[in-house]
Amino acid sequence: MVNKKQEGAICAVDYSFKRIGGKYKGRILWYLHNHKILRYGELRKTLPDITPKMLTQTLRELEEDQLVYREVYHEVPPKVEYSLTSIGTELIPFIQYLEKWGTKQMEKENIKMKIEC
Repeated sequence: MVNKKQEGAICAVDYSFKRIGGKYKGRILWYLHNHKILRYGELRKTLPDITPKMLTQTLRELEEDQLVYREVYHEVPPKVEYSLTSIGTELIPFIQYLEKWGTKQMEKENIKMKIEC
């Protein structure tokens, strides 16, 4: 099955950024790496600048791209947990590098982090 992201990719870099680009995807992957499993509400607290609609949409895209696994527990109240898939875990070394690079650049520019990633 070819989705729209795969279909419109011009090159491998374009394909990659279509899957992980955007304001929130990298942070969600990073937080899931650091916490192993997070529920929707926990993710919502970790990303105070995201709307519930955008969080839901972003999680669906990550799940569709097989980067995040969503497990639903059929209980009352409903419980949903998110974790990284093996494909999502492959991205962590690159996100770690970006985190180190970003920290270094922010320090050079005397920019204070609003939240600790």
